[in-house]
Amino acid sequence: MLKKIDIKPLFVLAFLLPLTLLAQYPRLKERVENLPNFDKRLIHYGYYVGLTEYDFKFKYIKEYYRQLNYDDIVVNKNTGFTVGLVASLRINEFVNLRFEPGLYYNARELLYPEYPEFTSDADRERKTKSTNIHLPLLLKVSTRRINNFRPYLLGGISRDFNLSSNEKNIDDNFSNEFRTTSKNLNYELGLGFDFYLFYFKFSPSIRLIFSMQNELIPDNKPASPWTGRIESMRSRAVVINLTFE
Repeated sequence: MLKKIDIKPLFVLAFLLPLTLLAQYPRLKERVENLPNFDKRLIHYGYYVGLTEYDFKFKYIKEYYRQLNYDDIVVNKNTGFTVGLVASLRINEFVNLRFEPGLYYNARELLYPEYPEFTSDADRERKTKSTNIHLPLLLKVSTRRINNFRPYLLGGISRDFNLSSNEKNIDDNFSNEFRTTSKNLNYELGLGFDFYLFYFKFSPSIRLIFSMQNELIPDNKPASPWTGRIESMRSRAVVINLTFE
């Protein structure tokens, strides 16, 4: 199991300095620019590494709160990692189309309420792993460059292929197998900063990923306490990537 890490301090470290520079954006003095022609290339490549933290958003059946009066399913999040490649196509001075295929790994633990069908604490606990081949197609919209600093926004869609989904497994939660779909479609939003260094461009960014599909595979018995009370289950994620181009 991955060790649970609080990524908030990493977020602060990655973005405190850029935000300070952004606050001084209009007052920055002209300096010698590194890589002055970098953004004029039609196509350029790079790679990234980063951290992820995935969650689930549950939608329950109508009777769940009003009649059954159950608590929400608790998701214990763990910090995972990302690694991947970047291909960027220049559209104009401010807009780039980016393809960023990568591997996203994460694990989550579900703690169910004390349903009457459960006879032990082990029945309340389920684990799910995500080993995603992540294929995002993104638009990067940048501001005008000032010296060696340039903020940008990201947005687009992505396709996931989960190699750890257990979708085709004939066993279900009655055999302690929590199943999810192997394919998923998401939309993504992000914020980042380009730093033009002497030899390369360094770009920390934070991304929010929202699943658009129900990822839950129901158990074989419709009245299953693990899946029968859930109408849909969608992933949400926070990703911090460090990109080198």
